[in-house]
Amino acid sequence: MADILLIAGLSGAGRSQAADDLEDLGWFVVDNMPTELIDKVVEIAAVGESLSKLALVVGTPTAQVGIIDVLKRLRKSGHRVRMLFLDATNNELIKRYGATRRKHPLAEGNSGVEDAIAKERSMLEPVKAEADLVIDTTSLTIHQLKSQLSDLFTQDGVLDAMQVSVVSFGYKHGLPLDVDLVFDVRFLPNPHWDENLRPLSGLDEPVRTYVMTQDLSKKFLDQLTQMLSLLLPAYQAEGKSYLTVAIGCTGGRHRSVAIAEQLKVWLIQCGQNPRVTHRDISR
Repeated sequence: MADILLIAGLSGAGRSQAADDLEDLGWFVVDNMPTELIDKVVEIAAVGESLSKLALVVGTPTAQVGIIDVLKRLRKSGHRVRMLFLDATNNELIKRYGATRRKHPLAEGNSGVEDAIAKERSMLEPVKAEADLVIDTTSLTIHQLKSQLSDLFTQDGVLDAMQVSVVSFGYKHGLPLDVDLVFDVRFLPNPHWDENLRPLSGLDEPVRTYVMTQDLSKKFLDQLTQMLSLLLPAYQAEGKSYLTVAIGCTGGRHRSVAIAEQLKVWLIQCGQNPRVTHRDISR
């Protein structure tokens, strides 16, 4: 059985970089893959052990639209098949195209990069909806992207397990694009207004104690873990490979971090190996 990863996403969001990173991680990578050849390549990969981990980067936006039917066929083939979708905000994509001076593949005539990005985003919305995992590369350096891919795609022996990630964030810095469940903890008392706690973060014991001694915090975590006790096995039974839970507060330094760390403890107790990221802790 081959482990097949299809890589799709917006132009400029980092598909080629992801291909390089996965190659470094031991995957056999084919970049700019025509959808018409995917079935044949997978057939060849299934024959030999050397191609047991196959990453296929789907090419143009038009080709990516055609990946949905291919994906459905592959999922019935008996192989492990996942699709990664790389995303980024419009402003970040515009900035990247300005830095590289490359032409967007959907740019026509006098239309600008912004119009082309909007068109591509609309085209690929159904593809994104089919993805097992979405990564927002807006604020990731190339090293952070590689680290994230390494965490996600070098776990041996867990082919049937669902990988759970927890991310804390600040609403004032924007909602994360690549999450499945979002919980707002701005109703909790804010350590920011305590001058002794303000310079600290939710990773520090005084802040954790402040947050977790609130009755509301305990009730929220009890309700959240009860709901996840229902959802985790249900998602896994449906074949979901990845689940990302986001916890947000105002700035992303105190309450959301403390709650995310407590959720991590509970997930470990449940036999999970969660990946925890504090997106805005340093802002």
